[in-house]
Amino acid sequence: MELAEGLHIRLLFLPGYSPNLNLNLIERLWKFIKRDTLRGRYYADFATFRAAITACLTQLSTTHRPKLESLMTLNFQTFENASVMMG
Repeated sequence: MELAEGLHIRLLFLPGYSPNLNLNLIERLWKFIKRDTLRGRYYADFATFRAAITACLTQLSTTHRPKLESLMTLNFQTFENASVMMG
């Protein structure tokens, strides 16, 4: 904190758990895979379930690419002109 102050950097602290930020790309990818492959589907056995997940993963760079281009970006919120509460 002292180093940041010395460099004129203003630190903004976020809560430990911030699901709305969802900055973790692997979480976004897993959410996409679950939505595409698992939601509303029944798999009679583990082999079929695994095959569905594998098929989705192999199609990420082809079939699913258009959907993932906007999902898998690092979009960070900026805090310009925002009021900040200090605790």
